[in-house]
Amino acid sequence: MSIKIGVMGDVGSFSEMAGELYVKTEQLENTEILPLITAEIVLSELEKGSIDKGIFPIENSNGGIVIEAVCAMAKHRFGIEKMFELDVHHHLLVKKGITASEIKTITSHDQALKQCRMYIKRIWPEADIVPFKDTAAAAKALQSGELPDTTAVIASRRAAERYGLDILEESIQDLKYNYTMFLVATKI
Repeated sequence: MSIKIGVMGDVGSFSEMAGELYVKTEQLENTEILPLITAEIVLSELEKGSIDKGIFPIENSNGGIVIEAVCAMAKHRFGIEKMFELDVHHHLLVKKGITASEIKTITSHDQALKQCRMYIKRIWPEADIVPFKDTAAAAKALQSGELPDTTAVIASRRAAERYGLDILEESIQDLKYNYTMFLVATKI
């Protein structure tokens, strides 16, 4: 029987990477990481017993508290097994062939936008900034055509690879060392 770990984020998210780091660090075998997009879904599924553990971000060294996670934590009962950090590097992703001059909108999870706010203000002062439910889900939406081609997404290198997007600019987070604290939640 496999250990089911639900993570806040889609395939290619930083939470998926945090889940993989947790599995490796704990030397767990026979695990399945499930992309559940939001902390609310992660904790709801944990309470129902459909997953064994939940992993989601709670704070970033630059962006501060992950409001979405704190709101979800207030609504659910769970145990805390562990907390650990992941060094997060954000990249500006675009559809293949799109140039900087074509970008009109930048989208990502609110926390990623906070972590890159000075970069955005400095380099993209005219761009519309639109929060999205998840970094990797935004990359997926750009790739599928749900978002216009004139949109750039802030997400991971893994999301760029997974969804066939180009990296227009690397490591755009405001701090060189950009650590996010992740929480491993268990059912009580």
